[in-house]
Amino acid sequence: MKKETKAIRIQTERTNEMEHSTPMFLTSSFCFDNAEEMRAAFADESDDNIYSRFSNPSVQEFIDKLVALEGAEAGYATASGMSAVFGSFMALLKQGDRLLSCNSIFGSTHTVISKYLPKYGIEYGYINANATAEDWEAAITANTKMIYLETPTNPGLEILDLEMIGKIAKKHNILLNVDNCFATPVNQTPIDFGADLVVHSATKWLDGQGRVLGGAVVGKKELIKEIYLFCRSTGPALSPFNAWVLSKSLETLDVRMERHAANAFFLATALENHFAITQLKYPFLPSHPHHGIAVKQMKNGGGIICFELKGGIEAGRKFLDRLQMLSLTANLGDTRSIASHPASTTHAKLSEAERQAVNITPGLIRISVGLENKEDILADILQALG
Repeated sequence: MKKETKAIRIQTERTNEMEHSTPMFLTSSFCFDNAEEMRAAFADESDDNIYSRFSNPSVQEFIDKLVALEGAEAGYATASGMSAVFGSFMALLKQGDRLLSCNSIFGSTHTVISKYLPKYGIEYGYINANATAEDWEAAITANTKMIYLETPTNPGLEILDLEMIGKIAKKHNILLNVDNCFATPVNQTPIDFGADLVVHSATKWLDGQGRVLGGAVVGKKELIKEIYLFCRSTGPALSPFNAWVLSKSLETLDVRMERHAANAFFLATALENHFAITQLKYPFLPSHPHHGIAVKQMKNGGGIICFELKGGIEAGRKFLDRLQMLSLTANLGDTRSIASHPASTTHAKLSEAERQAVNITPGLIRISVGLENKEDILADILQALG
């Protein structure tokens, strides 16, 4: 079966009730028929469920579908995207190790890397999203154990060459950890380019309707086992209810992302030369500086566009205040189109110098393009632009 079919047809084993849609397993613990079965489960001699902090059928169905979509060997689901990111770091890095990260990353990820990893004796270094192969080689040190990146990046939509970085990571025996949130697995599969791990904030496009929080890490089986053991003990478990919602969401991910991307491309084309905009980015526009890489590794340009307004931060505030239909909210990947101002929200904790280094300028606007009629989305943006 193709992966889109697997996302629909992978299901928890049918119960005696012969249900067509998988039920929710809303339970904190699981029973055993006898003491020997219970002993074997706690000794990891069987795959029996013990406790929903460890595993749960609803959570496992969600993971099985995501593993199939990403082409991974195994996976583990967490309570949020950030717990997936943190778990992938802490389970596999130790004191004295170094993490090399692209500097264009989500604000909370930057906080984890720069503020909390050093408390555990884990070093870090940053490299520019436009870095060449030679730049990446030069940035690697003897204690570099993991490379972490987003592509497309949040919020600037830089595209990193996964094939190039994957070869460098393999050459130096370094783990490659890729945040695939913006692209989603129906649009891009980093494992095909050498990634060892792929992390997701399932809260975004994977859910697609702004309902629940969730995260996931998928990748090589031996690495996922270490992440599972870390998270099993530290507790960032995904709610079975949220997992059930996310599993159903994956069944429509492919068709949703086609519409999101089609709407986004329409908006990007219509707005690219607008008089109020100094620069607009969308990966599948020929004007995007990394367009060649994008079309090589992505199925489409995704559902995000960003642009810089003339007039800086004041122009950005006025634009947001004038919007009538688009939502102002701290999320993306929803059925409803969302506008945000990264400099004052998602990346506000970065210093001005740090924001400038990753091209988060005062007038930068990020649009998460929804599933509304494309003409209605455009009309609201145009009237807000004046």
